[in-house]
Amino acid sequence: MTNDKEKSDHYTVLVVGFGPAGAIAAGLLGKLGHRTLVIDRLTDIYDKPRAIAVDHEILRHLDNMGIADEVMPYIAPFTASQHFGAKGQLIRRIDMVPEPFPLGYTPSMVFTQPPVEAVMRRHAEGFDCVDVDLGVELIGLAQNADSVSAELKSADGRVRSVTTDYLIGCDGASSTVRQIADIRLEDLIFDEPWLVIDIQVNDAALAKLPQTSAQFCDPSRPTSFVMGPKNHRRWEIMLLPGENPSEMAKPENVWTLLSPWLTPEDGTLWRAAAYRFHALVAEKWRDGRVFIAGDAAHQQPPFIGQGMCQGLRDVTNLVWKLDRVIKGMSSDGLLETYGVERKRHVIELTGKIKAIGEMICIRDPAQADARDARILAEGGGSPRTITRQEIVPPLQEGLLAGAACPARGTLFPQPEIRRTNGNRLLDKLTGAGWRLIVDGRGDIEVRDVAPLANEIGLSVATIVPPGSGGTSPDALTEKDDVLSGWFDRHETRAALVRPDHYVFATARTQAELVAEIGELKRKLG
Repeated sequence: MTNDKEKSDHYTVLVVGFGPAGAIAAGLLGKLGHRTLVIDRLTDIYDKPRAIAVDHEILRHLDNMGIADEVMPYIAPFTASQHFGAKGQLIRRIDMVPEPFPLGYTPSMVFTQPPVEAVMRRHAEGFDCVDVDLGVELIGLAQNADSVSAELKSADGRVRSVTTDYLIGCDGASSTVRQIADIRLEDLIFDEPWLVIDIQVNDAALAKLPQTSAQFCDPSRPTSFVMGPKNHRRWEIMLLPGENPSEMAKPENVWTLLSPWLTPEDGTLWRAAAYRFHALVAEKWRDGRVFIAGDAAHQQPPFIGQGMCQGLRDVTNLVWKLDRVIKGMSSDGLLETYGVERKRHVIELTGKIKAIGEMICIRDPAQADARDARILAEGGGSPRTITRQEIVPPLQEGLLAGAACPARGTLFPQPEIRRTNGNRLLDKLTGAGWRLIVDGRGDIEVRDVAPLANEIGLSVATIVPPGSGGTSPDALTEKDDVLSGWFDRHETRAALVRPDHYVFATARTQAELVAEIGELKRKLG
């Protein structure tokens, strides 16, 4: 009896928090067959929108998980964001890269969080190896060299103890896991009070509003406007010195702030919440067998909508590494690369977001005029367009080839592949594990490196551009020149791609490829 109880109360992974990051972590772990417990102190999904933006990297993961079609009804393209200066003049646009899209999906999107989160949860709950326990909070944890012991408290006051091989804290900005593990947050020096307002706009009033997303860099009151899916519109409005956040969130004050655009008769107030837009990152992301991810590990201003995306990047980075270590395929040292990779990436992206925020938040009229002149000068006197995709950096260190390797740390493209029964995205044909993708126009002989690739579980595919037969009868032909253009830009002919779609290494020749496969084998341990 004792042994049965010990078995039932031991899990491979305990995920604390069942928001988007926790739900994706649990779904990935479930698909890999790991016995997982997910807890959350709340019993239901928060019924109002918080995150509003998602990008092509994340949708690629959702598609790999098999849930992209379910979330698409709640997703729409992110319109270009027009930035207006202190005098109302257009000074810059932020848009997305044009078609053919590099990862196979619309690069920037907006979404409605509650139904998308429900899809993520249902996916995780669908695995027999995943247990979900809601209305339960973590009240204590301890660990030794072999496991973590967690004390869990139910809403009725009952306390239960479980053990787990690993624990992932996805429990938000005030993370209990982070606090118990005594992990400090480092301040990246950004702290501004803002009011976030979500409105479900009546059909007749939509024409009153800007027809693209917009950033009003008005020093008297900086304001962001985001076009969400369907009739959902969001304003992020800077609070001024002396304004009480809780007072400003009251409906009468919200509608006063929105009066340049709407009246109360024009829509329904869905949410008004005051926030301090912070830039924070955890000093470490791992403490022994305990990891943190999502808002527990970092917080950044929302100016290009990367908050939730960052959290999902965390867990899609961590879970495949945990899987290898749990299965004895790699040593524990592989897990050290999680914090190395994600912390630097978060710091770099947050720095770029912070720079955009500091530009937006200028309150001095003279400084605002100088800013506008500088931005216009950068475009040669006209508003220039930059893409959201060039703002997001590559990985710089961690489980990667040497720094001189072209394209290492970047996201590997995903072209459409021509098939007689309809075009398909590359991941559907190769899977989303470790891959070797070879440019069929080059001199690399796949059959000569296939045995080396098989030793470490690499799937292998040769891709050729449209109109090219290539040298291999098994080559896949892409619909556009997405991948061939990528190979040409980086002057390379093969890529070793990780399960999270980041490039481990590229190679120009057969000899380079053999060397890089050997290096990958060594580093995977």
